[in-house]
Amino acid sequence: MAVHDHDNPARNAIAERIESLATELLVRGEEAAAEGWAETLRTIAREAATAGGVAVAAVASELAAAAEDTQGAAVSAGIARLQAALESWDTASRAQSAVAWETDAGGLVADPELLSDFIVEAREHLDSVEARLLEIERDPTDRDAIHSIFRSFHTVKGLAGFLELKGVRDVAHEVETVLDLVRESRLAMTAAVVDVVLASLDYLNTCVRALEASGPAAEFSDPAALLLRVRAAAAVSEPAAEAAPERPETDAEPAASAAVAGGKQAAKNGAARARAVKIDTDKLDYLVDMVGEMVIAQSLIQYDPDLHLERQPRLARNLSQLARITGEVQRTTMAMRMVPIAGVFQKMARLVRDLARKFGRQVEFESFGGDVELDRNIVEELADPLMHMIRNALDHGVEPPEERAAAGKNPSARVRLRAMHQAGQIVIEVSDDGRGLDRQKILAKARSQGLVTGNSELSDSEICNLIFQPGFSTAVQLSDVSGRGVGMDVVRKQITKLRGSIEIHSKPGAGTMFSLKLPLTLAIIDGLVVGVGEHRYVIPIFSVRELLRPSAEAVSTVENRAEMLLIRDRLVPIVRLYQKFAVEARATRPEDAVLVLAEFDGRSFCLMVDTVIGKQEIVIKSLGSMFQKVAGVAGGAILGDGHVALILDPPALFGKGSER
Repeated sequence: MAVHDHDNPARNAIAERIESLATELLVRGEEAAAEGWAETLRTIAREAATAGGVAVAAVASELAAAAEDTQGAAVSAGIARLQAALESWDTASRAQSAVAWETDAGGLVADPELLSDFIVEAREHLDSVEARLLEIERDPTDRDAIHSIFRSFHTVKGLAGFLELKGVRDVAHEVETVLDLVRESRLAMTAAVVDVVLASLDYLNTCVRALEASGPAAEFSDPAALLLRVRAAAAVSEPAAEAAPERPETDAEPAASAAVAGGKQAAKNGAARARAVKIDTDKLDYLVDMVGEMVIAQSLIQYDPDLHLERQPRLARNLSQLARITGEVQRTTMAMRMVPIAGVFQKMARLVRDLARKFGRQVEFESFGGDVELDRNIVEELADPLMHMIRNALDHGVEPPEERAAAGKNPSARVRLRAMHQAGQIVIEVSDDGRGLDRQKILAKARSQGLVTGNSELSDSEICNLIFQPGFSTAVQLSDVSGRGVGMDVVRKQITKLRGSIEIHSKPGAGTMFSLKLPLTLAIIDGLVVGVGEHRYVIPIFSVRELLRPSAEAVSTVENRAEMLLIRDRLVPIVRLYQKFAVEARATRPEDAVLVLAEFDGRSFCLMVDTVIGKQEIVIKSLGSMFQKVAGVAGGAILGDGHVALILDPPALFGKGSER
């Protein structure tokens, strides 16, 4: 069968002629095929020379010149030479096309605004396609999903064609052809077809990322092999049955109603787009920074001692109105940075599908709370930790179907992602109903690696947290997914970087749940402002459990080194903040000071401070590269009274004091 090139009709005509010669040779025999084929050869030579197929033209001319003496065997050999020359022509054309995809970028795609619009539009459609494909795999009869995917590829093809992005356009066009066959019920949406569409989707996403990173100079890989794979999927389709019954006229009604519904949906989407304005993220970040500065300036004015001396009611009312408006502007600006977490959950659904097939597992993926919104920067940083936890769940947690059946469990495991609001934070739960954590195995591995001494007694929580140690893994053998002890270490580092915390709940034979607690935004923090001498510090409120002023009897010293506080029958270490930062404090004895009980990763300690000033919403400021590596400091803030306060990082402050 001749393979067609949609962009070279002359080449396609020549391929058809060569194909006809080969068919005639096969049907009529070699001697009969030799009759009158010289004229066909001359036609091929002429057309190939015009179209630029130099090798084909040369072979055809040579064969035509020798046509008078050609015998049957020479006909067969001649056709083989023509087919080889055609294949060489195709190879050269593909190489030129690869160059063309780079040089074509000098056209409309060089316009930054058009390119930016294409990237945003393409991302929206491609994200939608991935979610819809996973829906179709669960329900192949979902016609709405098939129509939606078809429209997305059609739109991407049109946009790519307008910008002369040949590789993107060709792949989208071929996938569109396959989906059209599915829409017409001439091709079943099997797992193999879904795989082909997903592979095409990955290629298009790669192209979009390349455009985003390099702009018009982006280089795309040659999709020739992918195009052949897509065309092969389309070639599996069977033609409509000859004796197919006529459709009754009423069958047109659903199509008409679907078209009306599609028109309404398109109008609705168009109206939504008309109300939306695309803003560069750098401009948005700058706006958030400026609003933060405005809030600080407003606080300085509100708490200015000279203004308080005036005690004028009208001035007080105006300042109160200014504070209210400033607060509203700040909340609105922060809301502009918030995006739903559904996009990250969607990527995890694809990951579960791919890993389940790779490991031979049967897995049902469920997600809840996709509409929960987080700061855009947090959402972007969450993909990596979630990916490592999902991979860990499928490789270590979820059992093979036969093992689950032998244990009396459903052969199909369940992996669940859930997001929700809780006490001013976002909680994300990653759970599975697999084996659960083997605490004895974890403890034995930790002792063999020297992470735990032989006589140490650890709680269940502390044993579970050992999996976050760098280089720790209970995998028996290495694989391309796990075994090097890197994944869960990355998870904790990334969550800590986002000012969050992680907890593990596991039951042997029933499964494991990781609970991530994250702030809504990285720009503002709810903090407890404390004082040590003349200095101010901010402790993130999510790590504060309680405040207390201890009695002298409750404080003891262990081995003349570590100070401990006895609280509710447990000993908690004390960290003197003035010693950590080498400043003078008013209170040097715990009974004269205030102890802030803080907690992270299931461990507790007390920060000793002079006084507690109050709870405030703090705008976080970077301290610059010079102070970036100061242990125990996460940033800075300007308080309402003009004081500069350091925002503390409790885990870094506690440091190795947590170790027993």
